[in-house]
Amino acid sequence: MKSPIPRLDPVRLEVFRHLFTALAEEMGAALRGAAYSPNIKERRDYSCAVFDGVGRVVAMGDHMPVHLGAMPMSVEAALAAFPELGPGDVVVLNDPFCGGTHLPDITLVAPVFVPPRNTGKTSASAISKQRGARPLRRTRATSPLAYLSVRAHHADVGGIAAGSMPLAREIYQEGLRLPPVLLMQGGERNEAVWRIIAANVRTPIERAGDLGAQAGAIARGNERLLELVSTRGEDEVKAAMSELIEYADRLVRAGISRLPDGEYSAQDALEDDGFGNGPLPVRAAIRIHGDEITIDFAGSAGQTAGGINAVAAITSSAARYVVRCVVESVLEQTLPAGGGEMSALHILLPERSIVNATPPASVAAGNVETSQRITDVLLM
Repeated sequence: MKSPIPRLDPVRLEVFRHLFTALAEEMGAALRGAAYSPNIKERRDYSCAVFDGVGRVVAMGDHMPVHLGAMPMSVEAALAAFPELGPGDVVVLNDPFCGGTHLPDITLVAPVFVPPRNTGKTSASAISKQRGARPLRRTRATSPLAYLSVRAHHADVGGIAAGSMPLAREIYQEGLRLPPVLLMQGGERNEAVWRIIAANVRTPIERAGDLGAQAGAIARGNERLLELVSTRGEDEVKAAMSELIEYADRLVRAGISRLPDGEYSAQDALEDDGFGNGPLPVRAAIRIHGDEITIDFAGSAGQTAGGINAVAAITSSAARYVVRCVVESVLEQTLPAGGGEMSALHILLPERSIVNATPPASVAAGNVETSQRITDVLLM
């Protein structure tokens, strides 16, 4: 029986922490360099992340906080829709009710596989040669090493107004809504999906270019991760991923335990939803007990007609961001770039509310307006 991999010493774990973060940052640099849209090239409205083989976040680039707390939900939705992704498969989605933020933010998710040892290859070229193959069944020997994800804000995804950020009453007016579907399969483009996207946007050439840049960023991350495996070994890379997640969770609990127990509450309001409805309160009660924290948004306004509704992914992202800021301030050190699973954080969201909207609510501004107000309330 193979002996278990010993736990990594603190120095080696810190080295891996920076390696994974640098990988996510390099994915971002590749995306920015290849993208067509100024939204991505100049405004840098994108995020890249590394997840372990079961979809837990390991590292994120220093990109958009409102994306980063939501991306784990998109990866979860992608894996639920396609539990047996194979080499060269890439899932695309932007559905705000499946971990998305708003429709212009399109997310790609792809697995990373280590080539079989008997090929003697651990380079990205070994993966590329599997193009055209049917996805592998999820077995012990073919389980992914990791997943990579890239989210970018596209300049237009259709809808009733250019830019896809209209004053709308329903999400159907805001643009093309993509549940998890295969953008690429076995390394080849799923042309049907590319045609659907191109037919529903105002700038199809730019959209295709930006999607291609996102796919290229994933390819760069795949290459770098396989290089890491070739120098450090698959078992050690997997151990480092798991231990970084555990380490981050321990830090979060240590930071929360230094805060005084008790219940704290605050509220603010959004003045109007664009259709004369308002003010719309955002209320939060924070309960701290030992090394756990509960955030209860009971009493917040119900979802409204205008697009200032925030989906659960947005509210969760804002809450994770605030907890991270507080913990890092208390501990006077930074968390690993991913923050772990934050198992110490519990979020209670009222159904069909401005902080947990459900279809067919319009949500375009929930990502840019309500997320800020939620953060303000939690930091009061």
